[in-house]
Amino acid sequence: MLPWYKQFWPWFLILLPGTAVVATLYTVVIANQYADDLVVDDYYKEGLAINRQLERKNQARALGLKAELSTQQRQLNIQMEGPIEASQLRLLLSHAMEADRDFAVPVQKISLGHYRVLLPQVLKGRWHWTLDEGVSSEWRIDGDHLF
Repeated sequence: MLPWYKQFWPWFLILLPGTAVVATLYTVVIANQYADDLVVDDYYKEGLAINRQLERKNQARALGLKAELSTQQRQLNIQMEGPIEASQLRLLLSHAMEADRDFAVPVQKISLGHYRVLLPQVLKGRWHWTLDEGVSSEWRIDGDHLF
């Protein structure tokens, strides 16, 4: 009779749970590598930030500020309505599912109420945008745009 390590059935029986262990380790690696960006670590600070954002949106509404975006390849045009005198605005573009693709760009004033920026890349799909005067801005306008 052959020793156990030279027979088929012991190796077959070891292979079944071994495959499950390898699949589990692979699943853990995938879960850690592609973690969900929608989960927030500090809920309290996030809640305070949301309240501040709502105040800034209400201020924009009170001032009668509106923005309309239009694109041509990488060029993004913004038509503003309302009492805006700033020569430069900040535009934050946020991807719906992948936070690592979010970026901010300065937007230059072309004429009264008209701003323009050349985007670093051609964007595809629906993106969320936020427009303000920078870090100390008292107002904020946001919306969605399909590129």
